[in-house]
Amino acid sequence: MRFRWFVALGLFAAAVLVATTLRDRTPLRAEFCVAEVNGVRAQVDLEQGRWASLMAAIAQRRGLPPRATTIAIATAFQESKIHNIDYGDRDSVGLFQQRPSQGWGTVAEIMDPHYSTGAFYDALEKIDGYGSMDINDAAQLVQRSGYPGAYAQHEDYARALASALRGYSPAKFTCQINPEGGGSTTAVVQDVEQAFGDITVERDGDDARYPLKGTTADVRARGWAIAHYLVGNASELGINQVSFRRRTWTATSSHEGWVKDLDAPTDQVVVSTN
Repeated sequence: MRFRWFVALGLFAAAVLVATTLRDRTPLRAEFCVAEVNGVRAQVDLEQGRWASLMAAIAQRRGLPPRATTIAIATAFQESKIHNIDYGDRDSVGLFQQRPSQGWGTVAEIMDPHYSTGAFYDALEKIDGYGSMDINDAAQLVQRSGYPGAYAQHEDYARALASALRGYSPAKFTCQINPEGGGSTTAVVQDVEQAFGDITVERDGDDARYPLKGTTADVRARGWAIAHYLVGNASELGINQVSFRRRTWTATSSHEGWVKDLDAPTDQVVVSTN
């Protein structure tokens, strides 16, 4: 009888331990990014969100219209599903499946998303009137694909992502992540500068602030472009919080997206790694 009591007590203790562990453990959430614009819900994985946001940032740095970003994202959707892959048809590699043998650069260069995106825009800018062309037609003139009509199927997603990531659809791009912490303000500042170019930043401990001059629609759009870029790279860079225009996104509450925050500034984007 005493043995049975010991067994019962042991089983009870194990059950309590398991229940406590399960209760205390924060369940992992599905990770993804999403842009919801004009009834289109463009959901992508974290890698896709990261590279799409980079395409938007580089286009803004170069002074290209949002349509250029739409064309780039639609092209990458078709060519690689916006994944930086090291394989493809014949010698094609990277986001846009560019070929070293066709003069796009070395494999190492093409596998650098900053380089490959820049190379894509270099080619796009050589096309007269691309800004008024169909998205599919402009993409095909750059890529010269064996499937000339394939880019059209990605146009709605690409438009939604481009509109949000270029800042013209405020607070419409968000990512749901499982935060791991460990971010560095220095790394965030360096990453943003590499994407957007020379950009004014003020550092304050674990925070970085990007002040904006003026209140025009383009200035506000630039602010949202930076804010959305930071969210799109939050998992990679260990970003905890991003605030702008009375809205805040927080990694630990990322499933809520952008929430109203009367303390969030209107004239600067604030990012925190703590």
